[in-house]
Amino acid sequence: MVGSLEEVADRVHRLQFTGKKVVFTNGCFDILHSGHIDLLQKARELGDALVVGINSDASVARLKGPTRPIISESERAELLDGLEMVDFVCSLDEDTPLNAILKIRPDVLVKGADWTDNIVGQSEVETWNGKVVALPLIPGCSTTAIVERVIARYGNTGKTNS
Repeated sequence: MVGSLEEVADRVHRLQFTGKKVVFTNGCFDILHSGHIDLLQKARELGDALVVGINSDASVARLKGPTRPIISESERAELLDGLEMVDFVCSLDEDTPLNAILKIRPDVLVKGADWTDNIVGQSEVETWNGKVVALPLIPGCSTTAIVERVIARYGNTGKTNS
């Protein structure tokens, strides 16, 4: 289900009331790749429902630069919602997921291991006895690496032979 933060939080709280464990992760998810899939599969295994917060287009541009995102917010949400392991998707306009974490109150907060030094929301999740997990990443598997390979192969003109 793709919904607003409020809609997703409401659905999640109903699940938690029935004893279900909710996992939350977030990111840009621009150009979905095998590293994303691996992280999402492992995150889903940690609970009964997986909520994915995606950075809005404006937030991605602020975080990654004016040429990003490559894939629009609505398309990214639709792609993630189509994955079997993802139960809920909501867009986040803030540059950090703290507001979403406070509204959703996940039982498990998941980030990639590249964030182990400063996981936003960690102390808050731990105050309600939630768990914070940093999952290992697939080396060299990132949207930035994919974009760099495309530019190296085709240049930055955007033109291909197809």
